Amino acid sequence: MTAPQPGVLAVTSGEPAGVGPELCLRLAERDWSLRPVVLGDAGLLAERARLIGVAPRLREYDPALAPERGVLDVLHVPLAAPSQPGALATANAAYVLELLDRALAGCTYGEFAGMVTAPVHKGVICEAGVPFSGHTEYLAAKTGTPLVVMMLVGGGMRVALATTHLPLAAVPAAITQPLLEDTLRILHADLSNRFGVDSPRILVAGLNPHAGEGGHMGREEIDVIAPVLARLREQGMRLTGPLPADTLFVPHTLEQGDAVLAMYHDQGLPVLKHASFGGGVNVTLGLPVIRTSVDHGTALDLAGTGRADAGSLFAAYELAAAMAAACRA
Repeated sequence: MTAPQPGVLAVTSGEPAGVGPELCLRLAERDWSLRPVVLGDAGLLAERARLIGVAPRLREYDPALAPERGVLDVLHVPLAAPSQPGALATANAAYVLELLDRALAGCTYGEFAGMVTAPVHKGVICEAGVPFSGHTEYLAAKTGTPLVVMMLVGGGMRVALATTHLPLAAVPAAITQPLLEDTLRILHADLSNRFGVDSPRILVAGLNPHAGEGGHMGREEIDVIAPVLARLREQGMRLTGPLPADTLFVPHTLEQGDAVLAMYHDQGLPVLKHASFGGGVNVTLGLPVIRTSVDHGTALDLAGTGRADAGSLFAAYELAAAMAAACRA
C-alpha cells in the first residue's frame, strides 16, 4: 500500500436531496491545511450553488493543479436520477454508496489522507433494498474491520460509545466483557496514534443509575464492567470507573480524562451535543483509514435554502486534517 498523499482529504457530499452538497460548497470559502476534494455530481453541485447564491468556481479534480481559495475541486460521480432539495429518491441510494466506496478506495490505496462524510439518509437507502444502519457499520464491513467505535468530539469532550444504534432494551445484553475490552483497546490505541495523546486517561460510565448502587440497581457494573477495567489497568491503561453518568459529565470529573466511554447512545451524546451542536464531529475509531463526519442529519427541510450551518462540516474537516498530521508525526 502506498503512503497517503499528505495534502488531500476526500469529502463525500452525501444524500443529494439533503444539505450535504451545499455544505460542501462552503469549503471553498477557506484555506485549509489539507486540500479538500469533494466527491459528488458536478451538475448537482453547480445547480445547488446557483440555488443558494454561492459562487465557488468548480473544477475537475487534478492533483497537478494547486489549490485556490474560491475554487472547489470536484471528483465527479454522476447521479443515478435527477435530485431536488428535500425530495428523497431511492434511485440515488446507489449513488450515495458509490461516493463512500470511491472515497474509501482512495484512502485505502494512498490517494487520500482521510475522508470526511456529509450526512446520508439511512431510511431511503434501506427502502432501496440495501440494508444500511449507518456510515460506521458500512465502512467497517467494507474494510473487514470486526469492531469499530463511534466517538463524538466537541464542546471540549471526546465521548465514545460501547454500543451504538440499538434499542435501549437490547443494550444490557450487548455489553459483554469481550466487547468492552475490545472497545477500550481501540479507543486507547486511536487516542494515542491518531490524536497524539500520550498515556490516555479514559473515564468509563456505568450502565445503571448510580453505577448500580453496589448491585442494588443492577449488577452489570460488578459482573461485567469492573472486571474488564481491573484487567486492563493491570496492563497499564489509565481507566477510571465505572462512574455514575450523572456525575461523570461535570467539569471537575471531565478534566481528569482525555475521553469518556459511555455505555449507550443516549447516555453520552445528549450531553456532548448540548455543549457543541453545530460544531460537533463524529469519528470512527478502529478503521484502517481516517474518517470523520458531521454530527447532524440530512436536514431535508433546510436543503436548498442556504440556511444550513457549515460549522460541523468545518470542524470535521479540521479534525480529520489534525488526525492525518498526528499519523505522520
